[in-house]
Amino acid sequence: MSDARILMGVLGRPHGVRGLMHAHSYTADPADLAEYGPFVDDRGRRWRLSWASAGVARVVELVDGREIALTDRDAAEKLVNTRLYVDRDQLPATDEDEFYLTDLVGLEAIGDGGVSLGRVNAVHDYGAGASLEIGALLVPFTRAAVPHVDLAAGRITVAPPAEVVAP
Repeated sequence: MSDARILMGVLGRPHGVRGLMHAHSYTADPADLAEYGPFVDDRGRRWRLSWASAGVARVVELVDGREIALTDRDAAEKLVNTRLYVDRDQLPATDEDEFYLTDLVGLEAIGDGGVSLGRVNAVHDYGAGASLEIGALLVPFTRAAVPHVDLAAGRITVAPPAEVVAP
């Protein structure tokens, strides 16, 4: 696996007693998550999943070319909060004005008058929309607050809302 891996989803709590698990998808359409596998977790294990119903997945581990299915609740409980990654190059190319949120990490943030505010340390999304962490500054990732993203130049333009005080 390359260093450029993308978090695509997380395994949640077990569903029933036959090894099914809730799965949280970070794809634009949650139903597309299964199409991106196989996945790799933080321990280097490989996984594939298929949907049993909306948000509930059948999970198999890939070991030496064999698929080993989860078949009971105890096995599923051991995988709660397992993060599922794919290599960046497995994802489709983006259009001109599109990008993956992970592509923003490391970009220089330019504020009013061309002043550098620092670099994007992380992108957070707790369900109400993404925000960019730039040093101690958190900026909502909206077109109003981040009017321009230039991946080729390695920078973004930041116009934080009046409520946000830039350092």
